[in-house]
Amino acid sequence: MEADLGESEVTAVVGERYCSPAERELTIRKTSLFFPGDGFAAYDHATGDVVFRVDTYDRSGSPAFADRQILLMDPSGEPILTLRRKWPSLHQRWEAFLGERKEGQRPLFAVRRSSIFGGDRGGFAVEVESDEYRIEGSFSQRCCRLLYEGGGGGRAVVMSEIKRKVDALSHVVLGRDVFSLFLQPHCDSAFAMGLVVVLDQITGDDEEDEEQADLVSVDS
Repeated sequence: MEADLGESEVTAVVGERYCSPAERELTIRKTSLFFPGDGFAAYDHATGDVVFRVDTYDRSGSPAFADRQILLMDPSGEPILTLRRKWPSLHQRWEAFLGERKEGQRPLFAVRRSSIFGGDRGGFAVEVESDEYRIEGSFSQRCCRLLYEGGGGGRAVVMSEIKRKVDALSHVVLGRDVFSLFLQPHCDSAFAMGLVVVLDQITGDDEEDEEQADLVSVDS
């Protein structure tokens, strides 16, 4: 059972300033097409203004990216979240820290695959203190949504959705490097954008496999 998101039902995860009383659409564009998560820019669909920037850096220089960290920043470059993979983790667990992460800092939220099998279609669990969230659908196909399950009564509330972007003039569906993030009223946009970045990191191999499958089907 699903319900509408009410202001009294959900609290901000990253900060109240990222919660709008109205619905919003963000256009997400990869700023590098070579590796998953190399960079993103998020624009307000209505105004065209930059809302978030994402940069990836590897502090250790290790080819295994054991200490890889990703910064979600505001338009001026101020860090909002540090996203970091937890090692080792069979479920590909990622943790998010407020601002630029410091040693000993506790994570604000965490994301992991619900199962080690089944790719991104198996869903993802999102851990935020006592609140319950989950992600269902396929991020690699740009068709998934974030559900809030902390309202009680067995209700699941849709907080945000990722969908393929359609060109307004030609009505053509764009490639997966540009997509839309729809935010319900009172949804924390920084939280939702942080989840987008983590999903891109976790499902990078899934996207490569699907692209190879698409090429094979075209050739045949």
